[in-house]
Amino acid sequence: MSLKTNTDASLSEVHSSIDTTAGHGKPKWKRVAAFLGPAYLVGVGYMDPGNWATDLAGGSKFGYTLIWVLLMSNIMALLLQSLSARLGIVRGRDLAQANRETYPKAINFILYLLAEIAIAATDLAEVLGMAIGLHLLTGLPLMWGVAITALDTFLLLFLQRMGMRVMEAFIITLIGVISISFLIEIILAKPHLPEVAVGLIPSLPNNEALYIAIGIIGATVMPHNLYLHSSLVQTRKIKRDDKSIRFALKMSVLDSTVALNLAFLVNAAILVLAAATFFKTGRTGVAQLEEAHQLLSPLLGSNLASTLFAVALIAAGQSSTITGTLAGQIVMEGYLRIRINPLLRRLITRLIAIVPALVVIGIYGDQELDALLILSQVILSLQLGFAVIPLIHFVSDKKTMGAFAIKPIIKILAWSIAIVLVYLNIRMVWEEITDVFLMEGYLPAKILIVASGIFFFLLLLYISLHPVLFKLRKTPSLTIHPEPAGALDLQVPEFQKVAIALEFSENDKKLLSHAIAQGKTKATYLLIHVVESVSARMLGRESDDFETKEDEKRLLMYRDALMEKGYKAVIGLGFYKRAGEIVRIVKEQQADLLVIGAHGHKGLEDFVHGQTVNSVRHDLKIPILVVNV
Repeated sequence: MSLKTNTDASLSEVHSSIDTTAGHGKPKWKRVAAFLGPAYLVGVGYMDPGNWATDLAGGSKFGYTLIWVLLMSNIMALLLQSLSARLGIVRGRDLAQANRETYPKAINFILYLLAEIAIAATDLAEVLGMAIGLHLLTGLPLMWGVAITALDTFLLLFLQRMGMRVMEAFIITLIGVISISFLIEIILAKPHLPEVAVGLIPSLPNNEALYIAIGIIGATVMPHNLYLHSSLVQTRKIKRDDKSIRFALKMSVLDSTVALNLAFLVNAAILVLAAATFFKTGRTGVAQLEEAHQLLSPLLGSNLASTLFAVALIAAGQSSTITGTLAGQIVMEGYLRIRINPLLRRLITRLIAIVPALVVIGIYGDQELDALLILSQVILSLQLGFAVIPLIHFVSDKKTMGAFAIKPIIKILAWSIAIVLVYLNIRMVWEEITDVFLMEGYLPAKILIVASGIFFFLLLLYISLHPVLFKLRKTPSLTIHPEPAGALDLQVPEFQKVAIALEFSENDKKLLSHAIAQGKTKATYLLIHVVESVSARMLGRESDDFETKEDEKRLLMYRDALMEKGYKAVIGLGFYKRAGEIVRIVKEQQADLLVIGAHGHKGLEDFVHGQTVNSVRHDLKIPILVVNV
């Protein structure tokens, strides 16, 4: 079930939910602490299981050689995430909303699809990581591990209901588990620090190293995190004066620096652990998480090493799963202005990830899972340009950012990063498709590859040049309403038949009162109740049990009471399915207004109590008055 959003606030249910304006008289550390948190939700995406696969492959095959790639990726991430936060704080727009207001509809739809692909690739890494971690720790078969990852949907639902602060605390706790686990692993591995330092010198031994390096960049600088960060910073309520905005920007940079450097240390620890444990012992072929888990204990001389590895892997997968769902909600609402139930959104995202994982396990077993993890990170890297380039345009625009537009030096650095990312992606794709074109046959595949390459290159060129060559569309901001055209010419309706869905509780008085307020003495009142007894479920209208008779008596009593007061009233008795029967009776009796009660159920309560209001609202075309009871 989808609904058009009625608000332009990003993540409206938690927008400005944490007040940072009430800091006067409080210690400065408390004021600072109110801003800290969003970057940790973003930071977990930089240490998800997809990173593990690329870090492990890089460390075992090339030793410490690719540490510089991690450092470079972290610097890129820090700059880009600070730009994303700047967009959200200054303009009050997330990246998807800003794109929607800038590019044509067709381009936005393509960007939306690319963002969804990136989110699916992220969730695939989380599914596989969680499943592998459970398998390593408990021996649970991978097929079952992948299947039960759908259950963490309910954990996310619980955290969302508890609020942003609880969610942030949960994430920080999991990050702590991961960090402590790898700190102990590194102490056990005892890497030679001078050799580690040599890895900070840039070098790429061969094309395989390039492929893994791009996978590391894709695993580190992830496109969905740019959407996510620009929205999460808006959970902080700030004053809109220049001084408050500058302080919020300063705090977001501090938040990002701490969180992303922590993520860098975790990734570096995985790569260093693989280099010190596997590369140094000649086991350069270790590229699978399961193989690494099995070898850690004998090589390091402690069973604790393998256990910590599995625990940290589960914590990484579980913490990262939250960010993908939030990013998916932001992308869908921002581009399409469509909101769906967070639980449904989570299930859809998770199923998109589970299906390919189950297919690969079913066909190849667990031998190809780590290759699938690395591929998911390369897919993420290929999406980067389509998120980074618009972001740089937006934060550079003085018309919309004012005094908070980025300075020339930052602009140069940002564009340099974008160029490097796009170049590495093009080079990697070229290397990969060259092998395909050297093979005989496969003509349709070759044509498809060429056509896809041309299309995405032109798309990248378009989104790069559009804000420069064309002025931003002169449409008013989505938060500014158009001026009314002339005087208000109102036509107040007079309802002829008002239907009331009765509950047979104390709430009925409130429902009847609101109904009479709409129809006065001119309307006829249709009193509706639905019998939900076992007999009614089995026999429907043929039901003649005690409950049916009693419910009919109660309706007649209500009818007679209204008629005594001078109102016209008729009854309508339904059976079994409440929402469906209300709709049927309203249509058959041709009522032109329905009054119905709402209890404010949320989340899991909707599964217990049903969602009558929403079901009825979508099936009827007449006005519906929803009364909170």
